[in-house]
Amino acid sequence: MNETAPYASKPEDSLGRLYGTGPSPTRSEFQRDRDRIIHSTAFRRLQHKTQVFLHHEGRHFRNRLTHTLEVSQIARSIARALRLNEDLAEAVALSHDLGHTPFGHAGERALHRAMAPYGGFDHNVQALRVVTQLENRYAEHDGINLTWETLEGILKHNGPLIHSDGRPYGRYEEEGLPTGVADIPAVADLRLSSHASLEAQVAAIADDIAYNAHDIDDALRAGLVQLVDFEDAPMAGPIVREVEERYPDVDTKRQTHEVQRRMITRAIEDVIAFSADNIEAAGVSSAEDVRMAGKTLISFSLPTAEAEKGLKGVLYKRVYRDEAVMRPVRESEAVVERLFATYMEGGDMPGRWGEAASAASDDNARARIVADFIAGMTDPYALDEHQRLFDARPEFR
Repeated sequence: MNETAPYASKPEDSLGRLYGTGPSPTRSEFQRDRDRIIHSTAFRRLQHKTQVFLHHEGRHFRNRLTHTLEVSQIARSIARALRLNEDLAEAVALSHDLGHTPFGHAGERALHRAMAPYGGFDHNVQALRVVTQLENRYAEHDGINLTWETLEGILKHNGPLIHSDGRPYGRYEEEGLPTGVADIPAVADLRLSSHASLEAQVAAIADDIAYNAHDIDDALRAGLVQLVDFEDAPMAGPIVREVEERYPDVDTKRQTHEVQRRMITRAIEDVIAFSADNIEAAGVSSAEDVRMAGKTLISFSLPTAEAEKGLKGVLYKRVYRDEAVMRPVRESEAVVERLFATYMEGGDMPGRWGEAASAASDDNARARIVADFIAGMTDPYALDEHQRLFDARPEFR
C-alpha cells in the first residue's frame, strides 16, 4: 500500500482498545480489527440473512454476506485512490451490517416497531452491541475488542448522531437517539456530534454504490423488470443505452453485467474525483481535522448525487414496492413480530438466551435480550423457531 495521506487514519495513532493487547509483529491495529470481524460468528451469519430478495433459491441473489464483500471491495478501491487507510475502510465495511436482523430491512422495521415501547431498534447500535458485548470468543472479556476508530466508524459512518448542542441529527431528528447508544463500552467517548473518519465515510458511500448496482441485477434475475425498463432511469439509463448500442447481439445476462460493472466503475471514479476536491477545499491535514470539518467530505458530485437519488426512486417504485417483493416482506415482518411477542410473553428461548430472559429485572431488560436474540437469527433459524413455536412455516411464495 502506498504511503497514506496526512488526513488518513494512522493505526499507530489509534486511541486503542478497551482491553489492552500487546502489539502484533505482523499486523497493524486496523488489520487486526478486520481479521477479528471476519472470524466472528456474526459475520458468518450474514451468509443466511436476506439483502433484498427473500428465499428465491437457486438464482444467486445477494445476501448480506455477498453484499458486505462487495461493499468492502469498493471501499478498498476508493480508499487506495485517496491514500486513506485501506484496512480501516475495510474493517468498517465488513462490520457495517453485523447488526441487521433476518429478512433484511423488513425484519428491521418489524423489530423496531415491536421494540418501540422499549426504546426502539437501530442496526448500527446493534452492530456495536454485537462487537462489544454479544460475541463471546475471548476468555478475558465479552466482544471482540475492536479499536476506537473502528467502533466510531460502525456508529457514525452515515454521519453524526447529534448536533453540537445535543439535538438529534439527521435521521434521528424525528424519533430521537436510539436506546443503548450511551451504553457502548469503548476506550474513549465516541463523540456523537463529530463526523467519522474519511475511511468510515468511504465505507458508507461504498454501500450505496454496491446496492444500487446489485439491486438492478437481482431485480432482473427475479424477472421483475427488463433491462429496457432502465433506459430512461437516472444514473443507469445512459449506461444501459450505451451497452445496448455497443453490444446489441450479446445476451441479456452479459449486457446486465456490463451495465452493472460500468455503473460501479463510474460511481467510484466520480466519488474519488469529487471527494479529492472536497478534501483539498476543506484544508484538512489530519484525521482530527476531518472529524471537525462540520460536513461529509466523501460524496458523489452534485449531478451524480441527484441521479443516484432518482435511480433509488425508480428502484423503489419498480422493485421494492412490487407485490412479488412485498408479499414475502409482509410475511417476514409477521414472523418477527410473532416471535417477539411470544418471547416477551414467556415463550421458551433456548440456552443462554432463555436463562438471561428469565433473570431480566424488568420488561425493558427482557425486551433488549429478546431483540438481541432475534437480531442475531439467520432467516432459516427464524423460520425454524416459528415452526417450533407455532407449528407453521411460511414459504414466502
